Amino acid sequence: MSIATKTGDGGSTGLMYNRRVSKCHPRVEAYGAVDELNAALGLARASASNSAQNARLEGIQKDLVILMGELATQVEDLPRYAKDGFAVVTGDLTAKLDVIVREIEARNISFHGWATPGANLAAATLDVARTTCRRAERRVCALQEAGQLQNGEIIVYLNRLSDAMWLMAREAGQPAPPHSRSIASP
Repeated sequence: MSIATKTGDGGSTGLMYNRRVSKCHPRVEAYGAVDELNAALGLARASASNSAQNARLEGIQKDLVILMGELATQVEDLPRYAKDGFAVVTGDLTAKLDVIVREIEARNISFHGWATPGANLAAATLDVARTTCRRAERRVCALQEAGQLQNGEIIVYLNRLSDAMWLMAREAGQPAPPHSRSIASP
C-alpha cells in the first residue's frame, strides 16, 4: 500500500476508527502540533551532547506517540480505544518528567534573567522543541475549551514537558566542567 492514499486530497484526514475530519479541525491541529514537537525533539536528540540526554529525549518521544494516539481519537471513541489496549496519558508519564526536572535542578544549573537561546547547537534545538511544546499545549487547550478533550492530564504533561525542556536547554548550554575539557599538547 502506498503512503499516497489520496484520501486527503479534498482537505480531510483520518482519525482513529475511520473518522474523517477537516485537516484544520482543532483535534488535527492539536495532534499535528505534538507531531511537530516530536520532530523537534528528534532534532534535539540528533544533536544531543551525550548519550544520557539522547536516551532521555527518546523516552519522551515514545511517550508523545501515546499522547498523539489519544488526541487522534474522538471523545466518543475513547472507551473503544482503551478497550483495544491502547495506552493513554496518565500521571505516571508526567511523573517521569518530574524526575527529570528534579535531577537537573539538583545539579544547580546556574542562570540569571531571561534565557537567550543559542548557547550551542544542543541547547538551541531544545529551545526550539520547548517553544514547539508550548504551541502544542495551546492547541490542546483549545481542544479542551471546545469540549473535545476528556483527559486533562495531557495538558499537565505538556506543561511539565515544556518546563523540563527549558531546564534541559539551560543544562546543555552550560560550559563543560574544567576537569572534562581536553588540554591541547604543546
